[in-house]
Amino acid sequence: MDEQLSQGIGLFNDGEFFRCHEVLEEAWKLERRPRRLFLQALIHLAVGFYHAKRGNTVGAVRQLRKGIKKLAAYTPSFEGMDTARLYQEALAATQSIETEMPLSAYPQIHEDTSSYPRSHPPS
Repeated sequence: MDEQLSQGIGLFNDGEFFRCHEVLEEAWKLERRPRRLFLQALIHLAVGFYHAKRGNTVGAVRQLRKGIKKLAAYTPSFEGMDTARLYQEALAATQSIETEMPLSAYPQIHEDTSSYPRSHPPS
């Protein structure tokens, strides 16, 4: 994972959605591979949660729906991230925002641990 993506994820997980969007947008501008759409999905999510924090429900839902739609192509995991979990959490958060229910927490971007070796073999 490159430094800009790592920094963007840290900002996202800290709820620094505006700064996250700025960092990821810099990476997105330079990207020409299919990864570009993945970065765009994360940018949409960051902008959406930024709008949600500021009380702009319509703008939040619009951006979140764009991000969720693009993120779907990168599930269940991408570049070591658990994108399926992010997809589900972002969808649930969007539904809460849409119905004006307060969020107890914003989604986080987690590592994909499904491919890690188990410490004990299954019984």
